[in-house]
Amino acid sequence: MNYPLGITLKVISALLFTVMMTLIKTLNSAIPTGEVIFARSFFAILPILGYICWRIWRERSGVRLLPGIRAALHTDWPFRHVRRGVVGCVAMGSSFFALSLLPLSEAITIGYAAPLVTVLLAPLMLGEKVGIYRTTAVIAGFVGVLLVLSPHLFSSTADRGNGALLGAFVALLGACCTALAMIQIRAMTKSESTMAITFYFAISSTMLGLLSLPFGWVLPEPLTIAKLVIIGIIGGVAQIFMTESYRHAPTSLIAPFDYTSLMWAVALGYLVFGEVPAPVTLAGAAVIVASGLYVIYRERKLGLERDKQRKAGAIPLA
Repeated sequence: MNYPLGITLKVISALLFTVMMTLIKTLNSAIPTGEVIFARSFFAILPILGYICWRIWRERSGVRLLPGIRAALHTDWPFRHVRRGVVGCVAMGSSFFALSLLPLSEAITIGYAAPLVTVLLAPLMLGEKVGIYRTTAVIAGFVGVLLVLSPHLFSSTADRGNGALLGAFVALLGACCTALAMIQIRAMTKSESTMAITFYFAISSTMLGLLSLPFGWVLPEPLTIAKLVIIGIIGGVAQIFMTESYRHAPTSLIAPFDYTSLMWAVALGYLVFGEVPAPVTLAGAAVIVASGLYVIYRERKLGLERDKQRKAGAIPLA
């Protein structure tokens, strides 16, 4: 493994995703969310296909391209991909809609609740055991979420009229759906390749975005069309960088670098929109990040203990 390369790819993917979200926010609700989902997914297919072809050329020398693609994308569980696509689309749409109502850094910070929700869902959906330490970290993380939400929860009626409260709860809904998608992916990796999961999500979210066509798509201006194309390409490239990062370093090592997106969000929010995060938002972000980092640390520690018990022939920890 090449740890520095894995970390670098992860940091670049976090930057690219933040740039994508910034571009979406510049649309300023001029484009319906379903149309944005379609563009984000459709134009991401080209770089994803390029990545798949590159992987086949690199790892399956002597295999013809089309048979190699069919083998790489083979699935015995198409319904699982559709289900993951639906949940992922709701998460994507919620995040995109929240961007039109919230500062960039605040929308991204609330999205950090996703790993915490994943810990809560894992026992229910995967039968995983979650101990007191991770449960406590999750509770602390949700205290951080409440800190981020507090300016909107306790604002005046006039302040709420700008839709920030709605945006905060929509962003939280997106985080919950992202967590559900993460749980589904964790289960799917036992039988599906990463390439298949990535490709079929792009296809299913493209089709689901297209279904929103009768509900008010608009004909964008040339500059907006260019933005939509770039949004999709950047999203696809970011997915590729993220996928490759996990091939070069352990998940427990590179997962914390997801949080660099907050740094990019604060910088881009200030440079592009003139946004300055409120102190309570930064405090809440610090609590959420600290909780998330502890969950990652704890999962890594439990993973090492399981490996030791397997080698010793004992029953692995739950």
